[in-house]
Amino acid sequence: MRIFRPFALVFFMGIFLVSAQNKQVTLEEIWGGAFRPAYMESLTSLNNGKEYVVQHYDRSNQNMRVDAYSYETGEQTRNILSSNKIKQLNYFETYQLSPNENFALLGVNTEAIYRRSTRAIYFVYNLNNGENIMLAGHPVQEPQFSPDETKVAYVYENNIYVKDLASGTTTQLTQDGKKNEIINGITDWVYEEEFAFVRAFDWSADASKIAYLKFDETRVPEFSMDIYGSYNNQLYPSQQVFKYPKAGDDNAKVSLHIFDLNLKENKAVKLPKNYEYLPRLKWTKDKDILSVQALNRHQNEMDLLFVDATSLEADVILEERDEAYVDVTDNLTFLNNNSFIWTSEKDGYNHIYHYSKKGKLINQVTQGDWEVTAFYGFDPNTGRVFFQSTENGSVNRDVYSILANGKNKLRLTPKTGTNNADFSADYSYFINDYSSVNTPSVYTLHQAKNGKLVRKIQDNSALAEKVKDYGFSPKELSTIRVNGEDLNMYMIKPHDFDENKKYPVLMYQYSGPGSQSVANTYFSTNDYWYQLLANQGYIVVTVDGRGTGFKGAQFKKVTQKELGKYELEDQIAAAKLLGERDYIDENRIGIWGWSFGGYMSSNAIFRAGDVFNLAIAVAPVTSWRFYDTIYTERYMTTPQENPTGYDENSPITHVSKFDDTNHFLLIHGSADDNVHVQNTMQLIEALVQENKQFDWRIYPDKNHGIYGGNTRLHLYTLMTNYILKNL
Repeated sequence: MRIFRPFALVFFMGIFLVSAQNKQVTLEEIWGGAFRPAYMESLTSLNNGKEYVVQHYDRSNQNMRVDAYSYETGEQTRNILSSNKIKQLNYFETYQLSPNENFALLGVNTEAIYRRSTRAIYFVYNLNNGENIMLAGHPVQEPQFSPDETKVAYVYENNIYVKDLASGTTTQLTQDGKKNEIINGITDWVYEEEFAFVRAFDWSADASKIAYLKFDETRVPEFSMDIYGSYNNQLYPSQQVFKYPKAGDDNAKVSLHIFDLNLKENKAVKLPKNYEYLPRLKWTKDKDILSVQALNRHQNEMDLLFVDATSLEADVILEERDEAYVDVTDNLTFLNNNSFIWTSEKDGYNHIYHYSKKGKLINQVTQGDWEVTAFYGFDPNTGRVFFQSTENGSVNRDVYSILANGKNKLRLTPKTGTNNADFSADYSYFINDYSSVNTPSVYTLHQAKNGKLVRKIQDNSALAEKVKDYGFSPKELSTIRVNGEDLNMYMIKPHDFDENKKYPVLMYQYSGPGSQSVANTYFSTNDYWYQLLANQGYIVVTVDGRGTGFKGAQFKKVTQKELGKYELEDQIAAAKLLGERDYIDENRIGIWGWSFGGYMSSNAIFRAGDVFNLAIAVAPVTSWRFYDTIYTERYMTTPQENPTGYDENSPITHVSKFDDTNHFLLIHGSADDNVHVQNTMQLIEALVQENKQFDWRIYPDKNHGIYGGNTRLHLYTLMTNYILKNL
């Protein structure tokens, strides 16, 4: 349904807030970084636990530095690295210290591959004598020091190599690596994207062995993308071709291998089952015992395996089973006696467990109707476990410590909001990043034993003072009762809100499994855009419906095999309830989202056109048949098993229901290697064949993030104008 009314379309870039008493805000300011907060530079704790190191660039003398600072005082204690003092290098981009901090791997000419993977030229710098040697004469991936610091392993052209630092000799461990066929030691595209896993090799504790995964991609279908390049230097498009297994198709065949460097033997490990996925491998405290997390294709059966590197026998130490799916954990931590810490949702909420080296449960460390959201580590000196949780409400985060026996839990962060901790290596200190809807990030140093404040490191008082001039509205946190659940919601109103007026509403949502958009944190960049819209007379609302995270496994996993069904029901019901409020115009409710959120907004405008009269979908999935195996099948099983679940929840299925007197804007990047532009093209074709009128925009050579140069400014100007004109 279309509401006809006068409007003023803003064609210029500097869209402003109409307010006599407040400073104007523009899209150029938002996307130019005017509201970028001060933040702690990425820091790494040194082994002594008393110092941390920070990398920074000194523009005055064009010097890249890594300096050490005292936790207690914040004062610089020494310089660790300085590019001006390193032979063969004028600069470096990345650094990695060796286990005993005697060497550093320095990366230059870093090139991004996919979301998490890079390749670069690396140098090995001796911090004691200043010697600097090139690791290889070409870009390589994922270099890692051996535990004894005598060697560095890396991957080049899908094969694993080891360089001996004393002799300078390099040994090639695997021979069969080949692009789009065989990968050794790093993961394929889908593992990297969905398991957040790139380096697929690991050194044993005594540096005598390397365990690694081999991916045989020969049966995985290929996907190709045209790269158009710039007008001035590319007459013909090039093509990027890579293996991408879509739901129901063949995955790469993955196998586990152990290379013995002393014996120069490379052997395959026979596992107790034919597992589909091996998403984690990690050596235990025992130099001969390797741990492996292994999953079936449905990802609802996970085994923790211990592999004896001598006999090559693999035993199932722990089993996790779930009717829906089991999440891979990054929290597996081995204690000195080879007992281990594990996190699991098996009691309905994500909690910490302590198991013996034989896999026998020693103790459930945490429990309650709340979630452990981060595991920070175990201090062997005090026997305390450090973690972050939602015990103070699902929109909040606090840092706690607790004894491994589950007793003497201590809250270390007193302020309600979002607290994120970074601990020193010896767990004597932690740096806390605190924010709330009213407070931009404040960085403070605390004693880990009791949370006592040691010193304030940095705050964003300057930003807080700056935004006062703009008259921004508070982000109001609340809940809304929908379909039997109290759903978390935030609302941003115009700064001159009048409850006697009626306002249009723009709803933002992501809605993906386990996600969270409503949280007690300070503004993101999008929030400043919402402030701009609010002060143009819009109310902006976000509701986290069923399927989102941090409210227990049942709430999250209710969407199993029906991805998009219950999430859409909740957005529709929430919009209807909002429309009943006196100050909301029920005939002017829009919805937008990106990726999964774009999938949701597409479905909303097609299937609930009587509720929503505008939708914007950026980089949307339009059929789960087009998306990858690991993500999609985790929630939907395969399309062969669940065709109805795939098709009934696809926006393409419902284009005939689209009332094109409503407004739909569809946006995608042509080089999106994650959610392929194929999704948008198929939806466009379906709409065309139904003769449905809509708007669309393709950004050439832009990936899933759609950024670079002026791209974000252009994109948000497009969306702003569209909303001002049509909602």
